[in-house]
Amino acid sequence: MEIEDIAPAFVDMAHEIVWCSVATVDTAGRPRTRVLHPIWEWDGRELVGWIGTGPTPTKRAHLNVTPNVSLSYWAPSQDTCQAECRADWVFEDNERTRIWELFKNAPAPVGYDPAMIPSWEGPTSPSFAALKLTPWRLRVFPGSVLLTGTGDVLNWRK
Repeated sequence: MEIEDIAPAFVDMAHEIVWCSVATVDTAGRPRTRVLHPIWEWDGRELVGWIGTGPTPTKRAHLNVTPNVSLSYWAPSQDTCQAECRADWVFEDNERTRIWELFKNAPAPVGYDPAMIPSWEGPTSPSFAALKLTPWRLRVFPGSVLLTGTGDVLNWRK
């Protein structure tokens, strides 16, 4: 399967579910999860995810050791999708501003105004960064496969 065959279904499901568990690996090799709110851009050839987040010492230490993350989305309908990605910090002012505006202008439920986070003083403040997610593996598992035996599980690996 090619990424073109799965990316649109992945983005649709991820943007409908919105929140996902994101796992990193700490400096001792142990997993650590947190709930985050990515947004995905698909241009027909490349899929890139973005997370607006605080560049905390813990997150920075984890990604310095292992710059990989696993994202898992789940809905009560049993729809699930996963992405395994390389995560890269983005601190350039123009790109952080673009990502801030991407979230601010996206339709609900995936869109939100980042200014609502009290510690984020704006897109170029030290308290805000963007994480760029470059997937190497995607999976889309509609709940209908589990519940009624209909639909298709989609898998892609780079």
